[in-house]
Amino acid sequence: MTWREDLAVLRHRDVRIFVSARFISMLGSSIAPIALVFAVLDVSDAASAVGLVLAARSIPNVIFLLLGGVISDRLPRKLVIIVANSVSGLTQALAAGLVLSGHAQIWQLAAIEAVNGIASAFVMPAMTGILPSIVDRAELPQANAVSGFARSTALIGGGAVAGVIVGLVGPGVGLAVDAVTFCLGAFLMSRLRLPPIERSQTSVLHDLRVGWTEFVSRQWVWTVVVAFLVLNMIFSACYSTLGPVIADDTFGRIGWGAVSACFGAGLIAGGIVMIRVKPKYPVRIGMFGMLVMIPMYLCLALAPYTLAVAGVAFVVGIGFEMFGIGWETALGQHIPLDKLSRVSSYDMLGSFIAGPVGQLTVGYLAAVTSIKLVELYGAGLHLVIVAATLLVPSVWRLQRHQSTDSVQPV
Repeated sequence: MTWREDLAVLRHRDVRIFVSARFISMLGSSIAPIALVFAVLDVSDAASAVGLVLAARSIPNVIFLLLGGVISDRLPRKLVIIVANSVSGLTQALAAGLVLSGHAQIWQLAAIEAVNGIASAFVMPAMTGILPSIVDRAELPQANAVSGFARSTALIGGGAVAGVIVGLVGPGVGLAVDAVTFCLGAFLMSRLRLPPIERSQTSVLHDLRVGWTEFVSRQWVWTVVVAFLVLNMIFSACYSTLGPVIADDTFGRIGWGAVSACFGAGLIAGGIVMIRVKPKYPVRIGMFGMLVMIPMYLCLALAPYTLAVAGVAFVVGIGFEMFGIGWETALGQHIPLDKLSRVSSYDMLGSFIAGPVGQLTVGYLAAVTSIKLVELYGAGLHLVIVAATLLVPSVWRLQRHQSTDSVQPV
């Protein structure tokens, strides 16, 4: 199969628009956190201030996520994304203005980020239903792979751009760039032609219950979500939190920067692999991809050297992208389109809760044992969870659809 055939999904106008919108939005979203942290530090050099502003975004995001899933199934998803992106663009422009004028205060930045967190809670579930609406089920794996490649490239490029912008012209400009990307993303989404879906005439509470029923009625869905509740806790504890600590004590901060760069390169490589390879069993292959995290924990515990950890990080990036694209494909092909955003919101909720739990508990665990033991226990528990998940028949046997059910845009 040639690259032209692998990228054939881009012949669809709406796929090209969606991928472009996602790339631009993710580029801005990867610039924003870096710019925001340094903007806060310019106002107050207290670490507590940074935590307050970041929490002001993350807490409302979690609280409103399920509602975002309901609204995204009740209203046109394109409209939900346009409105949410427009709100975020305006609030980030306000934050940029306050920072650039020298009038920013911590409470103002916290309030703005709270609004952005709420807006993001509506965007994320809505985005999951776009590609299944504009391509047939047989082309969804390819469309998800192309979209994932664009997302990963934007995340890596955004981090590099953020460093240049913040270093040369200041965090206020970085926030302004993020505001522009939100507006561009909203404009591009307005150009999409999506098929109509049947609108719910029931209450929000009823729709939440229906979404929950759809979620728990599919064993492969809730099994993987529960598994990742634990896997994400381990990752946030052993990699995101303890990784920099170990690096600081051994191979250095520059080395950790190389590790992060290799992880990002692995994500891009994984996207390329998944564009070319369309696995028959997307969830099974994705879970096998998650096994590569075990060598990372072992390296951090037993061989904390730049080359070793960076090399493993590259492979980890590939594994992560394999799972992410396989999971998006499975959800998009097997969950009814009118309920997809709600099911996705339950999935996201588990992931978002797991991160803070892991970050909060790892300090205590490392204190009562040791950092090395936490990494080793993390590797062991990770292996057990992945193996147990693969033993579930519905996870092991779930196949991708190869039918050509088409969706005609209106």
